[in-house]
Amino acid sequence: MRYDLISTLRKIVSGGEVFGSRPSLSIDICSERQVQLILETLQEFTDLVPLLVPAKKELQLMEEEHNMQVRGFREVVDLISTSQKPVVAHNAINEFAFIHSKFIAPLPSTVDEFRSSLCSVFSHIVDVNHLMREIGPLNKVNNLPAAILYLKRRFTRPLHMEIPQHIDGDEVRVHGRDVLRISELFAKLCLILRIVPESPEADYSTSSSTLECYANVFNPCFISSSDLLDDDVNISTEKTRRISVANLVFLWGFRGMMSARKLKSLLKGSHEVFSGEIDVRLADRNCAIVVFWAPGFAERFLKVMNSGGTNCEPIKDMISEGLRAACYRTYKRVCELSIWEPSLADALEKALEEASDLPEANSEEELPAICWDNDELTNLDDL
Repeated sequence: MRYDLISTLRKIVSGGEVFGSRPSLSIDICSERQVQLILETLQEFTDLVPLLVPAKKELQLMEEEHNMQVRGFREVVDLISTSQKPVVAHNAINEFAFIHSKFIAPLPSTVDEFRSSLCSVFSHIVDVNHLMREIGPLNKVNNLPAAILYLKRRFTRPLHMEIPQHIDGDEVRVHGRDVLRISELFAKLCLILRIVPESPEADYSTSSSTLECYANVFNPCFISSSDLLDDDVNISTEKTRRISVANLVFLWGFRGMMSARKLKSLLKGSHEVFSGEIDVRLADRNCAIVVFWAPGFAERFLKVMNSGGTNCEPIKDMISEGLRAACYRTYKRVCELSIWEPSLADALEKALEEASDLPEANSEEELPAICWDNDELTNLDDL
């Protein structure tokens, strides 16, 4: 320290150091404590301006720390690549263009080259935007909260997450909430689109798709909802149609997880009452609503069900497998008696059991009509 002081005094006397056009003095210090002592001493000299200059070693440490941060995320990239697990993103082409340019290589000149290069690192990238385009009304929705809200209103699914809508300056929390939203939206879309994870043990049905079918799609594609329908599925093009609730039948007990399209196809070949125009909607995973647009067909079907499927083998087989049916009056009884069960099917079943103790309803009672709005519930035949 004494040698440093003598060396400093020599520089002052010789005037060998300047900063800009003014004489200056460089003091080499060894600790943070010395910095504080020097700054405190210089407060007595109003014409001196202290300037802290990081030492070469300190600059080197800062550079190494920055490199460690960059290498740290690169390690995350390598771990994901090694795991071969799918990566779920929102606006994947934007997100991965940045990741590719920073941690993999400069961006290629074409989308095909970009896809090939990216897939060599991430084997399966799923963009929830692409999944959303498989559902007609979500075709042009690009907002996470709006998409989640739409699915909550249109579908009954056993998966709901409450994500607080805080507004603050914490960027980490903002990104964390986005991750939760993407995860929730992805899970809901997989349930609705009947996407199952690909594994050697999986037993895929004809109504299920593997995640690989929706992976690595980076080019924007807009699919019209009409393009997603099969030729044999007829859906009314009118927005609203009036229908008597007497023409509504609640069905439950059908085997396994069945889509509205598959259930409709199964019913079409079971009895002549289904040869006319019908509409099938899933109220939840275990219960469906069948609309008979031809008057009297709903009553005929209920009589066949109550007879145990007499003279109708397909209906008889479905009844033996657990198929149950109820009219709108049973649903009304569920609401009036406040029967709360885990599912609508359980509530209807309980209402039927309790109905045996009640006087029979007047069959001539005039039932109200409702407006069956095609936009009110998303038709699962579209999926």
